[in-house]
Amino acid sequence: MIIDVKKDNDTDLRLDQFLAKNFDYSRTYISTLIEEGLVKVNNIIILKPSYKTKLDDHIEFFEKEKEVLNIEPENIDIDILYEDDDILIVNKERGQVVHPSNGHKSKTLVNAIMYHCKDKLSTINGVVRPGIVHRIDKDTSGILCICKNDFSHRDISEQFKKHTNIRKYKAVLKGSIKKDEGIIDKPIGRDKKNRLRMAIDINGKNAITHYKVLKRYDNYTYVECELLTGRTHQIRVHMKDIGCPVLGDMLYGRVDKNFKDLKGQILHAYYLKLIHPRTKKEIEFTAELPNYFLEVLRKLDEI
Repeated sequence: MIIDVKKDNDTDLRLDQFLAKNFDYSRTYISTLIEEGLVKVNNIIILKPSYKTKLDDHIEFFEKEKEVLNIEPENIDIDILYEDDDILIVNKERGQVVHPSNGHKSKTLVNAIMYHCKDKLSTINGVVRPGIVHRIDKDTSGILCICKNDFSHRDISEQFKKHTNIRKYKAVLKGSIKKDEGIIDKPIGRDKKNRLRMAIDINGKNAITHYKVLKRYDNYTYVECELLTGRTHQIRVHMKDIGCPVLGDMLYGRVDKNFKDLKGQILHAYYLKLIHPRTKKEIEFTAELPNYFLEVLRKLDEI
């Protein structure tokens, strides 16, 4: 990948910081590339992540070769909300990983859509993530758009990049939000103390979440969140930052005495609106709240 330093506010930055800022990679991963001699500045290999960028620097970096996973189609049930020759809209169940990795080589959503769609999936994200244009966490349920060809993938990807689509989630939070509605506008980057987590970081990527209270309980809040950007763990990080982590989120919160048996965060991607890549007409989809979510709401009504 190639990038030139063209703006004054991009100068005098650490090389790993500059590249992580402009590409969807963690600083740790970029630092590894630099230390392994896979990054050049002005055709000279740079081995120190602390190198400071200068105006008109010409930067080139190469990704590490990834382990090739043997991904097999699997006959797994999929909750399909819509399907045509270009896109597939699915309602992912809680607990399902979106695409294979070294820790999850089977029973993922990708294994399922490979069986369902055969060879009709976009190839832009490679063999590990065919058709995948955006993701939600393993323990988050809800709507995902799958692209069946590269034409639709490029179009949908651009919509996500420009935030011309609308994505809404519902969540139960631990604690009581003061305002009935608000916007959280705080940048997010990789947590420097725990690489599995994200955190508020002034050097991170722009992240904006609009929230609205749907119902208040005794020390719990039922909310709707709209993503105005799409960062990793965005809702989970923003809710933690205002002192109301998503209920059941063990990465950003803690065990709740009233809900000790939860198996993940109470977070559901319930609404998606986008422009169809071929017809250019607005289309929208809604996924009803799953049983695990409804059970929590029922219990809250009883507390």
